[in-house]
Amino acid sequence: MEFPQIDPVIFQIYGPIGLNWYGLTYLAGFAGAWLLGTYRAKKPNSPFTPEQISDFLFYAFLGVIIGGRVGYVLFYNFGLFINDPMYLFKIYDGGMSFHGGLLGVLASFWYFARKTGKTFATISDYFAPMAPIGLATGRIGNFINGELWGKPTDVESVPWAMIFPSAPGGLESGVYRHPSQLYEFALEGVVLFIILYYFSKKPRPALSVSGLFLLGYGAFRFIVEYWREPDDHLRAMAEYISMGQLLSLPMVFAGIAMIVWGYKYSPVKQQTK
Repeated sequence: MEFPQIDPVIFQIYGPIGLNWYGLTYLAGFAGAWLLGTYRAKKPNSPFTPEQISDFLFYAFLGVIIGGRVGYVLFYNFGLFINDPMYLFKIYDGGMSFHGGLLGVLASFWYFARKTGKTFATISDYFAPMAPIGLATGRIGNFINGELWGKPTDVESVPWAMIFPSAPGGLESGVYRHPSQLYEFALEGVVLFIILYYFSKKPRPALSVSGLFLLGYGAFRFIVEYWREPDDHLRAMAEYISMGQLLSLPMVFAGIAMIVWGYKYSPVKQQTK
């Protein structure tokens, strides 16, 4: 299957200033989350108003961008950062970490809880079903950029395998690879959204929706990592466990613990519809 040759840059004004598909997919993810959040905020018994949805997504946007970039640099390219500290700010070259972005969003949860007087559980359970929208659009951005490609395979066993121009050797290498970005789009984006959306339509114990998100994402990411090519400087460790798997395991355990705690100890059934 031929990799679609899409110019990552939509238009360029000067130097790195312009609009690229990677940034546009992030904006599309937040727009989708805003539409869903506003729709749910208009439902009876919603804990938030449409105005509060817009406020929170602004803080979440900052958390995702700052946390995602810092996490990528620290978790995956710390050596490059030591040699070139300005690498941290070269976000236009791509490179975002979900796990770093998650930490940034958790910080926005804490700030928004203080600002609105809502509990952390109320905020995280309400916004958890919106996260897969951004995950899905972000993986499309990774695919268009031709980054985070999968491991080598053959078209006989995987007919949808592709040759990624930015992979080692480029198009001349003749090496077909798993389009792991699309696997993550399907599992972490589409499937996880469907699970969380329908699970959260009924009142659930506090933190159970958030726990299901952590469990679902951690499990799906752990699975896809078996087909995703590790970064060169992490290849030796990835023979046993990849960095993505290492960072996802705590999410799985934390998600299970939150679900069990919620159903066993939560005194109030929260309405997240």
